[in-house]
Parts: sequence; structure tokens; C-alpha cells
Amino acid sequence: MLIGYARVSTTGQNLESQVEHLQAEGCDKIFQEKLTGFDRRRPQLEKMLKQIEPGDVLLVTSLDRLARSTHDLFVITQKIEAADASFRSIREPWADTTSSMGKFLLTVFAGLSELERNLINERTTEGRASAKKRGVKFGRKSKLTSHQQDQVKAMLREGQAIRAIARHFNVGVATIDRVKRSTQLS
Repeated sequence: MLIGYARVSTTGQNLESQVEHLQAEGCDKIFQEKLTGFDRRRPQLEKMLKQIEPGDVLLVTSLDRLARSTHDLFVITQKIEAADASFRSIREPWADTTSSMGKFLLTVFAGLSELERNLINERTTEGRASAKKRGVKFGRKSKLTSHQQDQVKAMLREGQAIRAIARHFNVGVATIDRVKRSTQLS
């Protein structure tokens, strides 16, 4: 079965043109959405991916209607492949897993996507390490000053209850518990 998927980013846009193209290609069923591609939850796409069967071909008018990044495209095409189905784009004829060359090209793009993710992770890790060396503190600022934290530690050593200490400093119990764990007090 030839299955179409059409999506526009906003409710003000129209799906008619995509639907007409998909019908002209012979789609038996067309799933339609009016959602931004950045929205991870796309109910019609998810529904279509659950219903796709072996031998089916998913057809889109353009790759950007299906995915916003090479990684997203790879994830979606992997789901299609896992269902023993195929994928094809009208605008990008190279994106066609019904042919050996199309499968090869999508595999290459998947590799590039993974490389891109790895490079981003490496740069992010290097950036964090560099910032830490410069003394940059990450995370939320502590609700208690170092002096107050010392007072909390003393109160804990005296055996005062965590809830009472939290009320005293007007903070949550979790804040006091973090101070307790940082000092290995039991």
C-alpha cells in the first residue's frame, strides 16, 4: 500500500497542495498534520508508523515535511525499515529506500548525522571542561550561603531534625538533605 504523510507547520498553512501531490502519486491513505516539525509529539505520524505494514511505502512530498534534521529522518526511516516497509520523497528522488541506491544514500546520511551528534557532544564536553577550569559554576545557585551550610552541618551533628532545620532556614527539606549528603553525615 502507498501511504502518504503531509504536514504543515501552522494552522494558517494549507495541506491541499501536498495532499493533491500525494493523491496524484496514487496514495491509498494519507495522514495529515498541522504541527511544527520541532514538536516531538506528532500524533498522525506516530499513528502512521504503528499502522505501517510489510511492503508498504511511505511517501512524502518533501523531506522537511517528515523530519527537521538528518537524525530525525534516520530515526523515522529506521522505524519504517523495522516494519519491513519503504520510504520515498517526491522532491528528493535520492531519498528512496525502494532502491538500493536510495538505501545507500540514507545510510550515508545516517552516518553523517551520527558524526554531527558526536562532534556536538565533543564540543559541548570540551566547552564545559574549559569553563570549569575558568571557575564557571554550573547549575542553580545554592539557597544557602557557605556560612549557613556550616550552621546546617553543626545542627545536623547536634541531632536536630532535618525538617526543623529546613524551617529554620526557610528552605526545602531536599536542600538540607543535599548539605547532609555532601558532608557524609548519617
